[in-house]
Amino acid sequence: QVQLVESGGGLVQPGGSLRLSCAASGSIFRIKAMGWYRQAPGKQRELVATITDTGSTSYADSVKGRFTISRDNTKNTVHLQMNSLKPEDTAVYYCNARVVTINLVEYTDWGQGTQVTVSS
Repeated sequence: QVQLVESGGGLVQPGGSLRLSCAASGSIFRIKAMGWYRQAPGKQRELVATITDTGSTSYADSVKGRFTISRDNTKNTVHLQMNSLKPEDTAVYYCNARVVTINLVEYTDWGQGTQVTVSS
């Protein structure tokens, strides 16, 4: 059993910053790619950023230059530093991880989500 727990969401004014964190725990052998997705009301869930276990990153065009994804493989954590936030960044943000368990079962796990609201 593996759990992903997000933290760091909240209310911020336009132009402000937030840092999201996600910690994975449980029967983990290895975590391959980790990422952040978001879902705004009435919209589909969309990819925000991903990072591989070797540190290669990719970003949605809408967040390039504003968001930075990072991870600590020793702690099985992933972070999303969000700067210059805009009202359109308002969404529930979900952590995602491609997990290999100690039984060598590989699957994709999701966190419960954390709300980010950008508003004045």
